[in-house]
Amino acid sequence: MKNIVCTLASVLVLTYTASAQAQASCSSDGIPQPVAIFERFISADCEACWSDAATPAPSATAGVAVLDWIVPGKAGDDAPLSAAATNDALTRLQTLGRKAPSSTDVHIAAVEAAQTARLRVAHGMPFNDYLGAAIAFTPQPRSAQRTSAALETMDFYLLLVESVPAGNEGTKVARNMVRNMLYGTWEKRKQLSKSEQMKWMETRSMRIPEGAQADRLRLVGWVQDAQGRVIAAAQSTCR
Repeated sequence: MKNIVCTLASVLVLTYTASAQAQASCSSDGIPQPVAIFERFISADCEACWSDAATPAPSATAGVAVLDWIVPGKAGDDAPLSAAATNDALTRLQTLGRKAPSSTDVHIAAVEAAQTARLRVAHGMPFNDYLGAAIAFTPQPRSAQRTSAALETMDFYLLLVESVPAGNEGTKVARNMVRNMLYGTWEKRKQLSKSEQMKWMETRSMRIPEGAQADRLRLVGWVQDAQGRVIAAAQSTCR
């Protein structure tokens, strides 16, 4: 079953090469790596938090990947922001050791080893409510030997994000709503050659939630080591 899913994802990622290459090429190629990840966790119960013009934001936005997680609230489906709430937000909070907020909570992580590693994210065009997505991590050759021991095990995050411009859908500030999340662990496979051990890749299909606008979608991804330090990050754009 996993092979079927991966094959489907590969097809979705590559679909546009033949039929839609003229429309867009969506990847992180040529995009500077983010220097930090700025996550806002917003309770689905707090409509005022979504519309707040003074919502928390990084002091310098250049090079910062800003994410908006809508956390399921106590009101459940009756919460004002329930349509965009996702259980992935609860999973992410649990990983960070934080509780669901009643208003807005913020987590900031610096990309600590941007000079030693390269991360690439890419996606194809939407197809039947799905998007083929890929994430690939490769340490720089000169640092590979020094880095390999520290990277026996790594966690990766690949987020499907919908960018909402300021002044749209009730928000006074630009938002990057997390719509879907792919999370997993890469472990160094000692049976492979050294060159194969120093590259990791995951290709999957990601469901586009109901209500998301496909033309606003992009990917944000990062890789972190066993201590939770972010060692590489990337975000896509469509050309």
